[in-house]
Amino acid sequence: MKRARIAWAGAVHDAVEAGGQLELLTPAYRGRRLGFDEVVWLPPLAPMPPHRPRTVLALGLNYADHARELAFKPPEEPLAFAKGEASLIGHRAHTVRPAGVQNMHYECELAVVIGREAKGVKRADAYDFVAGYTVANDFAIRDYLENWYRPNLRVKNRDTCTPIGPWLVDAADVPDPMALKLQTTVDGKLTQSGSTADMVFDLPTLIEYFSSFMTMYPGDLILTGTPDGVVDCPVGAVVVCEIEGIGALQTTMVAQANS
Repeated sequence: MKRARIAWAGAVHDAVEAGGQLELLTPAYRGRRLGFDEVVWLPPLAPMPPHRPRTVLALGLNYADHARELAFKPPEEPLAFAKGEASLIGHRAHTVRPAGVQNMHYECELAVVIGREAKGVKRADAYDFVAGYTVANDFAIRDYLENWYRPNLRVKNRDTCTPIGPWLVDAADVPDPMALKLQTTVDGKLTQSGSTADMVFDLPTLIEYFSSFMTMYPGDLILTGTPDGVVDCPVGAVVVCEIEGIGALQTTMVAQANS
């Protein structure tokens, strides 16, 4: 099932895809269907408990071809960094390009949503801890880069720079997440094409690795890296990151407002 969170009629609603429309699950409107253009799309993630903010983990250089593209050897263990939930935005939202930036590019990534508490998980059991999958665009601003292996906050953790969605697809509906085609278009031109089969560290390995030293909770996210083919995204560009069976995530680049 494809699940979404949307804003409509002054409220936030959970919805599912039904016949090319959004079917609301909110009790007062249950069963009502809306067109995709009638709503504001939000990140398709349930709210976290007040006492426990969402952990967002992201992988660097997790595709060998992307590592080669950047003139690096593939890592020998996962290269991870954390992102704040405030950077997340939804489908068809706007990502802000800072003034004066020369190199800001997308990164189409399979995002994994943890479904239950995970600590000390063995690789063979890893998929039992996955709730579902969505598409993420992990924008990077290379002008601010200080360390390719551990991107600093201004590169990866800016407001509006992690679009995610439009759907959360149930894990049961994705038979093999390690064999999905992914691609990116900029203004309709194909610029990136790859497969999750080319990850250096596959999803079970990542869940085993992270859970060996930290506890992951339901709703936590893992962004699994991007293949080669990244290009600069100017103001006005429409960027679409698409993953087979998961969805197509659209983002429009806008200029930073004058302060």
